[in-house]
Amino acid sequence: MTLEAPASAPPTEEPQPPRAGLERVIRTAGVVISLLATVVSALLELFLTPLRIGGTPIGVAILVAAVANYAISWFAVTTVGRRWALAPPWGLWTAFMFFAAGGRTTEGDYLVSGKDWVALVMILVGSLTFAVYTYRAILRPAVTQP
Repeated sequence: MTLEAPASAPPTEEPQPPRAGLERVIRTAGVVISLLATVVSALLELFLTPLRIGGTPIGVAILVAAVANYAISWFAVTTVGRRWALAPPWGLWTAFMFFAAGGRTTEGDYLVSGKDWVALVMILVGSLTFAVYTYRAILRPAVTQP
């Protein structure tokens, strides 16, 4: 009778850290996607600004601005992993609103008039949403990577 050595378990591989190239692609994609979402959000908010029911403005653009800008802020910071990722979408959104408030259509109408309280509050709330998210992100301790 011969003694055989027991079958040994196959060696387990330790998980490898993500490659730096893949991480850079994900961060870049996070910034690009957040900028595209900002364009869509800003245009949607501008189109929803004049929405009325029975001649009364309903202000749904204000709610969309708050929710969309918070979601864009969260997405940008989460995918990029840095707080600076808030700056590009915030700047782009603000530029869109400045253009809308100061630009005229071919007929001579302003996209956002000074008499449209929904649009003015939407601009205020949208920008404050980015500002509040930034402030809260600054107060949170930084997450250290192992």
